[in-house]
Amino acid sequence: MTSSYSPFVHEDATIGHGVVLGHGVVIEAGVSVGKGCRIGHHTVLRRGTHLGEQVQIGDHTILGQQPMRAANSAVTSDKLHEGPVVGDRVRIGSSSVIYAGCVLSEDVFVADLATVREDVSIGKKTIVGRGVAVENQCAIGAFCKLETNAYITAYSTLGDRVFVAPGVRTSNDNYIGRTEERFKHFKGVIAEDGARLGVGCTILPGRRIGRDAVIAAGATLTRDAEPETIYIGVPARAAGPVPSEQLLRNQ
Repeated sequence: MTSSYSPFVHEDATIGHGVVLGHGVVIEAGVSVGKGCRIGHHTVLRRGTHLGEQVQIGDHTILGQQPMRAANSAVTSDKLHEGPVVGDRVRIGSSSVIYAGCVLSEDVFVADLATVREDVSIGKKTIVGRGVAVENQCAIGAFCKLETNAYITAYSTLGDRVFVAPGVRTSNDNYIGRTEERFKHFKGVIAEDGARLGVGCTILPGRRIGRDAVIAAGATLTRDAEPETIYIGVPARAAGPVPSEQLLRNQ
């Protein structure tokens, strides 16, 4: 018997063997779902979404959301995006939004209430924590940890094994939304392999954080951070080397 809670699967969608669909799931045209996937209640897979095998998605989540451009948006375009492409064994929590035009590699974990915007790539086995926002046109490496409520601004690049603690804030606009000049200078942050950003630290636009550098809790980084160096304070200043036993090459 069909009810309002039955899944809707478009005739042009492809559903693999052993897929489990929750109540009220909507699967639009052109979607492909690999074998063994589990889709939670009232989740929406929009046109062009591609799921690999053994993907798990929580309740009330949207995949394939197209960006909506506000009249005065500085970094969002009107173009339509394909995808997203979600790799094998990815797990996505409840009430998350994964935009079209992004790629999640295999074994990525996205927690509840997270948002991953368009033109974003996330490397294998990276963790995107609860409430994290990854803005558009970002590249996130493999084996990273982005913890609860971290904010990754548009145009940012994170290498492999980067650690971002809860409440970290990043910015890409030195003009704070004023003057036409700012459109020429938008620039996200760059965190090289093994960089670690402490709880509640702030990284200003365009700053590069060197390999294995540490930005301490509550610090505000106003200049580039040298590799293998600890930075503390407001504004952040070098406070000594990272202990050798903590460096990636010694793990």
